[in-house]
Amino acid sequence: MTDDSHSESNAFPSSLDAGDRENDAFGDGGGTKRRGAKSWGKGGKGGSKERSRERPAPKPLDAAALEQMALRYVERFATTRGRLTDYLMRKIRERGWDGGDGAALAEPGDLAQRMADLGYVDDRAFAEQRAAAMQRRGLGARRVAGAFREAGIDEGDAESVAPAIADRAVESALAYARRKRIGPYGSGEGDRKLHEKQLAGMLRAGHRFDLARKIVAAPPSDTPELLDFE
Repeated sequence: MTDDSHSESNAFPSSLDAGDRENDAFGDGGGTKRRGAKSWGKGGKGGSKERSRERPAPKPLDAAALEQMALRYVERFATTRGRLTDYLMRKIRERGWDGGDGAALAEPGDLAQRMADLGYVDDRAFAEQRAAAMQRRGLGARRVAGAFREAGIDEGDAESVAPAIADRAVESALAYARRKRIGPYGSGEGDRKLHEKQLAGMLRAGHRFDLARKIVAAPPSDTPELLDFE
């Protein structure tokens, strides 16, 4: 199962969202013609057959179809209640609703909660995995918090993983410094302007000011210790 999230636009490079990937996987969206595929000109051989094979518009959703769509989604992606709700609402807008007199009863939020009650969606586990992955890449607590808001993680689940995020703060900041060759991983050269630029980069990555300043000011070291920056 993969993560349904956007690659965070600030945390990770952005690409297709989960809904777009699901469209591509299940044929809800358009495709790109393969290189070398034959194309008959207008009125040429097979033209009428091509027109006759045009894909019909997808049918409007009803309660059963919406539930099947939700099940397919959680089967493929690790997601959150908020993300699943948004996805189902978007699909209803795209395809319309055919629930008859019960059309007003379509509540994607209730369906997302039912998926959570069944154990198919776990916001806390999602938050734990997302935070750990982001911090391994050198991103700080503020960027993690932004990713939680984007994923629809509620305050209670966010607070439950906050201690683990705080425990990894120094390790995460050093991971960023290692990748950018800052402080203990740098050459020891550079003027005030460079240090200010490095500090600004660490702050954009979501790290605390005091921790970032301490790392930027640190001399080069072959074996920087976490305790040196606590």
